[in-house]
Amino acid sequence: MKQRMIYIILITGLVSLYMAPEIHSEESKLMDMVNNIHWLGQATVKISVPGKTIYIDPYQIKKTDLADIILITHSHSDHLSPEDIAKVSSDQTIIIAPGDCLEQIKNIARDKTIISEPGLIKQLGNILIEAVPAYNVVKTNFHPRTNNWVGYVLTLNGIKIYHAGDTERIPEMKDFECDIALLPLGQTYTMNSVKEAAEAAIDVKAKVAIPIHYGLVEGQNQDAREFKALLKDKIKVIIKEKE
Repeated sequence: MKQRMIYIILITGLVSLYMAPEIHSEESKLMDMVNNIHWLGQATVKISVPGKTIYIDPYQIKKTDLADIILITHSHSDHLSPEDIAKVSSDQTIIIAPGDCLEQIKNIARDKTIISEPGLIKQLGNILIEAVPAYNVVKTNFHPRTNNWVGYVLTLNGIKIYHAGDTERIPEMKDFECDIALLPLGQTYTMNSVKEAAEAAIDVKAKVAIPIHYGLVEGQNQDAREFKALLKDKIKVIIKEKE
């Protein structure tokens, strides 16, 4: 019996040693992607990977840049800003946006625009983009479900990044999973509480959560710290400095 136990311990140890580099590699890959995500204030996020630059909801952009892909979640002015889209786009930039955004960007996007709505799946090179619902359950006058506005799940290098757009915690969040969740903390127009945002991170089974959409017209730095505390020992929270 003693010999058998020693054998089991040895085998378990060997398996652990074999698996450890793979686990470390996956964690390293995830954190590398986290480092490639830049929060530029409000809901604006820039994702830089080799050969591709993606902007989501560019707003109050400080300097010109060249995006390969721009994703717009909805038509509110702090998410759809033609002036800022122009700062980071060229005639080769692909723009994905809900239908009610097109009139405002028709002179920028021309024939490079893809209409987005919940359920859209688009493969652009090695990047998979999925549009998911984003709406209010309580404050329905701000982001009605009937508007078909969206969040996005992007798959890059095998890692899924979820940008929630402007939304409350909604049932559809349990229908998909992500590795990194970018969630709004403003409680006037989006989530009803910081706790609700934390619950949303759990719903989408995020491994890393990054708070966004606070510090401008709603939400404050304390909310980000509370968000991190609520998810302690559950999900790793990275509070990005606004760039």
